[in-house]
Amino acid sequence: MREVSRRGILGLGMGAAASLAVAGCSSGSGTPKPAKKTTQAKPIGDGSTSKGEQRPADPKPERLAPGQKPPQFVVFSWDGAGEVGNGLFPRFRKLAKDHGATMTFFLSGIYCLPESKKSLYRPPNNPVGASDIGYLTDEHIKETLRNVREAWLEGHEIGTHFNGHFCSGSGSVENWTSAQWKSEIDQAMSFVTEWRTNTRFTDVEPLPFDYHKELIGGRTPCLKGQTNLLPTARELGWRYDASSPGGLQVWPSKKQGVWDFPLQQIPFPGHTFEVLSMDYNILANQSQNSTNAPPANYPGWRKQATDAYIAGFNRAYETNRAPFFIGNHFEQWNGGIYMDAVEEALKHMADEKRKDVRLVSFKQFTDWMDAQDPAVLADLRGLGVGQAWSASGH
Repeated sequence: MREVSRRGILGLGMGAAASLAVAGCSSGSGTPKPAKKTTQAKPIGDGSTSKGEQRPADPKPERLAPGQKPPQFVVFSWDGAGEVGNGLFPRFRKLAKDHGATMTFFLSGIYCLPESKKSLYRPPNNPVGASDIGYLTDEHIKETLRNVREAWLEGHEIGTHFNGHFCSGSGSVENWTSAQWKSEIDQAMSFVTEWRTNTRFTDVEPLPFDYHKELIGGRTPCLKGQTNLLPTARELGWRYDASSPGGLQVWPSKKQGVWDFPLQQIPFPGHTFEVLSMDYNILANQSQNSTNAPPANYPGWRKQATDAYIAGFNRAYETNRAPFFIGNHFEQWNGGIYMDAVEEALKHMADEKRKDVRLVSFKQFTDWMDAQDPAVLADLRGLGVGQAWSASGH
């Protein structure tokens, strides 16, 4: 385990000590230390959520000086973020802890809603209670709540993946209006903040945060519907959205006043084309959407997926330092090879030799972006994919 967490030195780049005087900023608190927990959490509403328990503080962002090289940010994010008994949620929480990383978990609201209460869900343009992802069993709801609770206390971000994951037909999220997105978000919020009423569980501790304050961004199902989501996101005070598909490895900008953090095209070893930086997109190119392809392919595909993530990271790290966004699912597709690839890639990125890499959540990266001089960010946005950063040019 790292002695110094990457969370605690979020804003420092190469030659950190020397650059502090130039940047005119303090270094923050170093390794984040959890404050003492209160003896009793203060419940919010029906006690599904609470306040009072504390976690490691997010690092204080450093403001880059003109000509100062930025850190290499990497955001690992998880769509759905449910624990269904395969141990993947705790596996990656441990991996993050071992390497001083924080991540973003996009929680699907219906993962907190029992199937017996599915009539409470009224998805836009779809029948009452419908969902293109399954409702969880009671035990899996409990495990999801426990892992979400522990993840937040460990410093991770809890975003939203909305609810029913509708990606095709007339009910697709692609066709939803801004008002319908507002309804979907309100329902996701209610399922997370009223799970105790809906489940009647008495043996699960409350989520230790006020979700109305914590929720500042999300990712839409299948990366669809962002255009009509953004006015609602802005109205709700969201600070970023991670729903845009097919982005490039360049520095991001805002859409409609909200930071746009797209998944990105990255090198795909063995091919002349690039692949989106998400496990499912790699799978789609390897096994044509089959999640249970012949096992003889697994070793080669595992290596190809790992090498794709590392190639994307290396291209950014060695050139324009654009933040690298990776999307994942807690799934054992094709024998779990994509989970193994993500783990191996993270270990590569977290290598101690690279002191200027920051494995952070979207919230922490948003904090850093908001702290920067717009002119400095404009210079960074002038760098194309694979274009080398230089102190004289940018």
